[in-house]
Amino acid sequence: MKKIILACSAGMSTSILVSKMKKEAAARSIELKIEAIPESTIKEELEGMTDPVIAILLGPQVRMRKKPVTEIAAPYGIPVDVIDTLAYGRGNGAAVLDQAFKLAGENL
Repeated sequence: MKKIILACSAGMSTSILVSKMKKEAAARSIELKIEAIPESTIKEELEGMTDPVIAILLGPQVRMRKKPVTEIAAPYGIPVDVIDTLAYGRGNGAAVLDQAFKLAGENL
């Protein structure tokens, strides 16, 4: 099953958004794993991945880590972006899910 990773400082602030994204994916009949993790564990997560990751979205509070995370994800062909601040602040799971799908593009 394909997976989307949301990463923030500790994986806590994105967990609410993950729940809303999962509900939206279910409403669209899309089978997908969506997981919140601390940004500091992305390398280990990718090294041990069992499900193909189609996109990594960073919480706005760790936007400054986009370049290093992009470098970590590049060998795996995984695109990385920062979650839209407005969608993040509003907890708009549908908008963030759409952002992930747009980012994933051909990885879907």
